[in-house]
Amino acid sequence: MYAVIQSGSRQYRAEAGQRLQVDKLDRKLGESFDIENVVFVGGDKPAAGTPFVKGAKVSVVVVQQARGPKILIFKKKRRHGYRRLKGHRQDFTELFVTAIFANGQTVKAESKPVVVDPT
Repeated sequence: MYAVIQSGSRQYRAEAGQRLQVDKLDRKLGESFDIENVVFVGGDKPAAGTPFVKGAKVSVVVVQQARGPKILIFKKKRRHGYRRLKGHRQDFTELFVTAIFANGQTVKAESKPVVVDPT
């Protein structure tokens, strides 16, 4: 069974035992919480929400708060001496999906989350 969840303005496909990188959330390392914004549940009994599936939730644990790779933005206009170089690193939160609850079914992860402490 899998679930499509909404975090912020994006949607992610989540399966039990999977690690997801979502936009930064204000949560502490090792904190577990439930995401109730489940848009779709797939598997034996698929269910689509309007806009969310009632009674469905995904349990997750925060395993990492980090920054993505550096992206360089370079602008140039030839023959005008105009050059601009700018860098950007996007913050993200990595989540470990521990369980999916939907349609009276529960799917739990077989492995345990490993929290990555940056210090």
